[in-house]
Amino acid sequence: MKVKIDAKENFEERHHGKSEKELTNMLSVVGVKNVEELIQQTIPPHILLKKELQLTDSMSETDFLKHIQKKSNENKVFKSYIGLGYYETITPSVILRNILENPGWYTAYTPYQAEISQGRMEALINYQTMVCDLTGMELANASLLDEGTAAAEAMALLFDCKNKEKGNTFFVDNTLFPQTIEVLKTRAEPLGIHLIIDQVKKIDANDKNIFGILIGYPNGEGEVICYEETIKQLKNQQIKIAFCTDLLALTILKPPGEYGADVVVGSSQRFGVSMGFGGPHAAFFATKEAYKRSIPGRIIGVSLDKEGNKTYRMALQTREQHIRREKATSNICTAQVLLAVIASMYAVYHGPDGLQKIAYKILALTQALHNALKLLGISQKNEHFFDTLKLHIAPDIQAKIKKTAEENAINFRYTDPYLFIALNETDTIENIQKIIDIFASVYTQKTETIPQEVDIHIPQKFIRSSTFLNHTIFHTHRTEHEMLRYIKYLENKDISMVHSMISLGSCTMKLNATTEMIPLTWEGFANIHPFAPQEQTKGYLSLIQELSHSIKEITGFTGVSFQPNSGAQGEYAGLMVIRAYHLSKGNPHRNIALIGASAHGTNPASASMAGLKIVIVPCDEKGNIDIQDLKIKVEQHKDQLNCLMITYPSTHGVFEDSITEVCDIIHNAGGQVYMDGANMNAQVGLTSPASIGADVCHLNLHKTFCIPHGGGGPGMGPIAVAAHLTPFLPEHIFTPQVSMQGIGAVSSAPFGSASILTISYAYISLMGKKGITKATQYAILNANYIKERLKDHYKILYTNKNGRCAHEMILDCREFKAIGIEVEDIAKRLMDYGYHAPTVAFPVPGTLMIEPTESESQKELDTFCNALISIRTEIQEIKETKMPQENNVLKNAPHTFRTVTSEEWNLPYSREKAAFPLPYLRYNKIWATVSRIDNGYGDRNLFCSCIPIPQ
Repeated sequence: MKVKIDAKENFEERHHGKSEKELTNMLSVVGVKNVEELIQQTIPPHILLKKELQLTDSMSETDFLKHIQKKSNENKVFKSYIGLGYYETITPSVILRNILENPGWYTAYTPYQAEISQGRMEALINYQTMVCDLTGMELANASLLDEGTAAAEAMALLFDCKNKEKGNTFFVDNTLFPQTIEVLKTRAEPLGIHLIIDQVKKIDANDKNIFGILIGYPNGEGEVICYEETIKQLKNQQIKIAFCTDLLALTILKPPGEYGADVVVGSSQRFGVSMGFGGPHAAFFATKEAYKRSIPGRIIGVSLDKEGNKTYRMALQTREQHIRREKATSNICTAQVLLAVIASMYAVYHGPDGLQKIAYKILALTQALHNALKLLGISQKNEHFFDTLKLHIAPDIQAKIKKTAEENAINFRYTDPYLFIALNETDTIENIQKIIDIFASVYTQKTETIPQEVDIHIPQKFIRSSTFLNHTIFHTHRTEHEMLRYIKYLENKDISMVHSMISLGSCTMKLNATTEMIPLTWEGFANIHPFAPQEQTKGYLSLIQELSHSIKEITGFTGVSFQPNSGAQGEYAGLMVIRAYHLSKGNPHRNIALIGASAHGTNPASASMAGLKIVIVPCDEKGNIDIQDLKIKVEQHKDQLNCLMITYPSTHGVFEDSITEVCDIIHNAGGQVYMDGANMNAQVGLTSPASIGADVCHLNLHKTFCIPHGGGGPGMGPIAVAAHLTPFLPEHIFTPQVSMQGIGAVSSAPFGSASILTISYAYISLMGKKGITKATQYAILNANYIKERLKDHYKILYTNKNGRCAHEMILDCREFKAIGIEVEDIAKRLMDYGYHAPTVAFPVPGTLMIEPTESESQKELDTFCNALISIRTEIQEIKETKMPQENNVLKNAPHTFRTVTSEEWNLPYSREKAAFPLPYLRYNKIWATVSRIDNGYGDRNLFCSCIPIPQ
């Protein structure tokens, strides 16, 4: 027997999860000879790619880890004192290993199905409580994307809620972080908001045009300034007040809420989340109760379940602004859940005393550094400070300091004529002594020695007197043992991908392979400042360049920007690029966006944020774009047409044959075509946005390219564009300007949440050109397999002319309303079978949209189908009056362990039917920890902080 010596592990086979026998069985059920025949019946032949992707071959997992280790080593990990909202921090090992590196936490889905999401929602309630307590505000959301975009959301909220007599001017503290100011500029312009960027003391409180102000506290240069009198004047003139602040500083400083703030924003990055070359990080947004219906993003609230227990759920009226579609004042559809969980656990682990101890240590070290530099004759301009010193130093001396500092692997922030030093929790006396030695050597003076104790100099008026984090949860987890148990206790309340398939249509919950996740926490990727000099970030830059090449090849486009750090942010960026293109052509009047009726809610919300007017195009009876209506609306608005926003394959799970005609209609009228990339998992390697005729698309890297969902975030939404749009891609103040026409910053960091790009880079490298194409084929196969298995039990809403669906399909459950069964009942009953429900009631009310992805085996697909078939049998029992309409297994689902084991059982079915409707559940049962939640009660009694412990 001959054995191949250089045989290597094939990752692709691990990812796809199907044996040859399973593949043969599935093809037989679908009714095709091979996968290629199925693809020919599914995708219109005129848009199929004519050649395979020009990407690299697949790597083994071992070879890839060696390869990316070299990339990591190309990054130089300097001690970072740049600041600007990004700081070195310590992630407690118990949190690092058991949350960030734990698939039980990072593979969970957004908590739409609250009964099986209680763990992460408790962690998010802790986060909201932490933010409210530290900021002194009444209400906080479950996090946003980054500090710059959170500041822009504050501006938009205050603009939406401004007094009617006020104008459209927003005053911005000119000492905010420069990247935050740049994002504000980008976001203000299409909304018609005029910015004044100046010193806070120069604001004219009597100016009727000013509706709000954004103040830094501490400001972006590190100074702590008391604006109490100015704020009183502004409040008297009904000017609304927002603060950008630092949560750690607020353990010492008087909180903004006590000054009268309307909104407080910032980043929780330094609460145990590494810099990661820019992210992901959970931004916070806190406000007054009065603005609860305007707050962007998601809020976790408290309600009651069927048994009367207090439970958590997403507060419906504040859950997502994008359900308002074109009337939205924000397009935020996600939160950085995984990072918010880490930040909240950091606060739980340290408690108020621990956080304050860290803050005072930083303040004391900063004071000691200030004292020593003063003795060296260096002028320090911040009268009061927390962690940052502003040194007045001539450019020629700065150059000498920079050279010496970099020889000692240290980065400061250099401007003319100031040098900034921002300290953090990782600093020690030894670190500070090293800084002093550098300055002493440049100034050729004797070095100063730091004392063991130092007097701090913050006026009493700045010092916080109010208590914070008083809830028991922040006082009972000091030991690692208790913390570990708490983390596992919460984890065990949730269903994630470690338990079973999560088949959410349009959300693409696929395998997030362990090897893809490993490099994320390596020091060479985790501890890089996003504004570090380029010569220190060569590993990141080469990885990003290679990933950019891959995305260009996959999409067929020529330009890519990684700056957008969510899918909705990508939508906004893409639309702003199109807008800039039209402006460059002298067509500012082109402001109409045509959007399909079945589009994601973020589409019209993003268009609204980009200053566009929305016109809806309906679907025909087959779920496709109504071509005749499209032609009428294009003709009606041809002189004002900006773009068409489409999803392809459609949100109804079909590759529409008319897609190239649709794009031609738009182009012939002078418009552009924006393709939503939510369904890109059905395109990769088989067709492309360029092939269908689109001009720009965003890609959800947390869907198609394997970044895990993280319970609702992190995410990345890079955009790819055709050649004519490339000059308009987003620019950033901390990267070399590429084009004079770029749209400006859309996120705080140049490459968005850059650290998680390592995951998508790993996926493409491990799968190779053949593997990622096969992934698309298998995603389509799996969806059609499920369709065939379920078609005799449920109505399949849409298919193409060959009876095929794309990578997802829709079950029509509306007929069951006649016997009192809603689609929600099916979703809740699936929990009893150990499954998270597919997408409920989108894009069509009363339906389930199923997307199995390529990663599931036939066994898992069959188990899921058997569960749905069993539920259909239960529905039939109700239809045949064998079970009452209002008291049956669906209406009472999910059934908790407490319910099934209670002494009393008065239900018209057995305990066994409730808990173990199929045999496999006897050996692998996942219990919902709460019963059906009363959303109405939660809406009527909005409560969004930790539940008080009974005394």
